[in-house]
Amino acid sequence: MADLRVEVGRTALKNPVIAAPGEHLIDAVGIRSAILAGAGAVVGKSINESQAAKSQLRRAEYVALSPDWTEAPWGPSAPAGTTVLSRSGLPPMDFEAWLAQAVAMDTFARRHDCLFVPSIILAADEPALDMARRIEAAGLRVLEFNVGTPYASEAAKGAVSTVLSPERVGALTRMMTRALGIPVWIKITGQSERVPDLATAAFANGAESVVMAGRALGMLPDLETQAPLLSTSGGIGGSWNLPLTCHWLANSRAALGAGRDLIGINGATNGQDVARMMLAGASAVGMASEVMLRGWQVLTQAVAELDAYCDAKSQSARDLVGRAADARKRFADMPELNEHWRNYIPAPLASG
Repeated sequence: MADLRVEVGRTALKNPVIAAPGEHLIDAVGIRSAILAGAGAVVGKSINESQAAKSQLRRAEYVALSPDWTEAPWGPSAPAGTTVLSRSGLPPMDFEAWLAQAVAMDTFARRHDCLFVPSIILAADEPALDMARRIEAAGLRVLEFNVGTPYASEAAKGAVSTVLSPERVGALTRMMTRALGIPVWIKITGQSERVPDLATAAFANGAESVVMAGRALGMLPDLETQAPLLSTSGGIGGSWNLPLTCHWLANSRAALGAGRDLIGINGATNGQDVARMMLAGASAVGMASEVMLRGWQVLTQAVAELDAYCDAKSQSARDLVGRAADARKRFADMPELNEHWRNYIPAPLASG
C-alpha cells in the first residue's frame, strides 16, 4: 500500500480525499457515513445566521443531466459524465443544535482517524465571527470559511455572499485568523478571472489553506417546456469542470509558490481525478456532487484508486503535489510543429 498521508497547513490527514459539503452532510447519519467510508476529512454542510438561507433549503431542487443534457436517473446508475444542476440551501437547525452535532461528529471522527471540519458561509461579518469563536471554544479543530458560494446573485438578499474582491477576501480572512487559534481554510469562488489573486489575499492574511474553486452558476433550457430546468439558474458541477479546477490550482501555485496548501474542489469523480488535482497543485481534494449522486462508496473507491495509482508509480500522495503544475509550459515555449494543425480539421466537402 502507498503512503497516502498529507498535511494541510498544521493539520495532518490520513489521506487527501475530503468529503466536501452538500445536503448529504447536513444530518449526523450522513456525516458518519462519510467518515466510515474512509475519507481523510469530512466538511459538514455550511451554516450561517440567515433565515432566508435556511428557507432556501425548502425550495431546493436537483437534477442529474446526461452528457446529452437529458435528465438522468439519480443514483449509481447515472451514466458516466453526469452533470448535477441544483438550487441549494443551508441546514434547517439553529446554530446551537448544529454546533452540538458538530462536536459529536468531531468525537466520532477522531475515533476513525478522520478530521471533521465545521463550515460557516458568509452572510454578515459579525455573526460569522461570533459563530467562529464559538466553534473554537467548543474544541473543534479546523474552520472552513466559505466566501465563494455560487448562489448569492440568485438567493434572497443577505442570505449568502460571493466575494469577488481580493481586498475583501483578505479583510475577511484577517478577521477570522486574528480572532482564532485554530487553522482557517478559506473557500473561494471560481466565478472570477482573479482566482489566484483571491487565494493570495487569503494566504497573506493568515489562511492555512484555500479551497478552490466553488461551483459556477449555470442555466439550461428544457427543450420540451422551453423554460429553464428547475425554473432558474443553479449551481452546476460535474467532471467537465476538472480541467478548469486544475488550471486554477496550477495558476495559484505559480503565483504563490510551492509552500502553500491548496484544496481542489469541483470536478473530481474518482481517485484518478484526485491524483490529477494533486498533480495540478492540490494537497487534498474535495468530492461532493458525485458522492451525493452515487453514494458513499465513491469515497471508498476514490481512496482505493488513489492508493493503487500511487503504488503503481512508487510514490506517496505527497509526491504528487504540483508535479504537473511545475512542468507546465507557456504556449510560446512550445516547439513549432509546422502544419500539424491541418491534421485536426474536417476533410473538405466534395464539390457538386
